[in-house]
Amino acid sequence: MNLAPQVATAEISDADLDNVSGGLAVGGSGGLYAETPAAAVTSDLLAIATPEGVAAGTAVHTAAH
Repeated sequence: MNLAPQVATAEISDADLDNVSGGLAVGGSGGLYAETPAAAVTSDLLAIATPEGVAAGTAVHTAAH
């Protein structure tokens, strides 16, 4: 018995993909990663501009060793 999930794929044109995803977007992102013997810290900044508006977000993740 195969319990692995089944995935179907299909080809889609760039024009059709633009209609599904809401069109073209201009954006940028940046991040910082620092690791020490005691901890690791990661931060990200994301900004996206579309004809519908602008979205921005940030994230910070820390992990102790």
